[in-house]
Amino acid sequence: MRYPITFFFFFALMVSVSFADQTTETLPSASVPQQLQGFNLNGYGKDGEKTWDVNGTKADISDTNIKITNVDASFYGKEQANLTADHGTIDKANGNVHLQDNVVVTSVERGTKMTTDTLDYNRNKDLVSTKDPVKIVDEKGIMTGQGMVAHPNLKKAEIKKNVKARVHTQSKDEPGDQIVTITSDGPMQMNQATMYAVFHDHVISVEPSTGRELNCDKMEIWFNQATKKIKKAICTGHAKSIQGTNVSYADQMVYDGVTQVLTMTGRPKLIFDTSKTKGNDMFKSKGKS
Repeated sequence: MRYPITFFFFFALMVSVSFADQTTETLPSASVPQQLQGFNLNGYGKDGEKTWDVNGTKADISDTNIKITNVDASFYGKEQANLTADHGTIDKANGNVHLQDNVVVTSVERGTKMTTDTLDYNRNKDLVSTKDPVKIVDEKGIMTGQGMVAHPNLKKAEIKKNVKARVHTQSKDEPGDQIVTITSDGPMQMNQATMYAVFHDHVISVEPSTGRELNCDKMEIWFNQATKKIKKAICTGHAKSIQGTNVSYADQMVYDGVTQVLTMTGRPKLIFDTSKTKGNDMFKSKGKS
């Protein structure tokens, strides 16, 4: 059954679902499948303010769900987020959303953008998740991996496995900026609010311009809140630094982003030759017993 767009506006006024609290008004029954050309669904909090909206070019409505074509959903509040996808399904009973094909999540304030093939939004947990490959791009760099769980605004996120990140050591286009490539088996957690990220299992960090490489079981990175530069990185568990024929081992290695010095603690062991080290000394070492 197809309806003109004027009916769609009438229908939208009848619908009020809140993803922000536990109360949900029942959507109109659709024992006979209905199709709307143009679709808008709004959600409101207990204070009456809009918390989210979902728009699409077409909506197929049944008793159990609403299938939307060309989804464009926005979340409002202190930090706004936007989700788009070619196809989406809203579960009328619990308010959960499934997005599929060309899924893009954007944090409006931070400019962080995540892309994937499918994404599920759990209303009660206020989480988005996927088992598919993901790509996250922000001002610090690019991160990819397999599987993810995050809040809709991408403030906190976890990539499950096969993690790869390309991180700027300085602000983009700033003199001395280097791109460090970090890979790990995963998982990897990041917190945009505290500017913190941690990589787990078989972590390898490489600075291509100098060929310096760090290996460890766990790498924690803190970024400067204002400049977005790497402030500090701590490597623990089988920590090893490699540059050419020079190899260093320690229980822990701490990289200072300001001095660009790598301090080794806990039984440090250095194997090196006397050839001149090239590069910007990002991983130059200072050992402590």
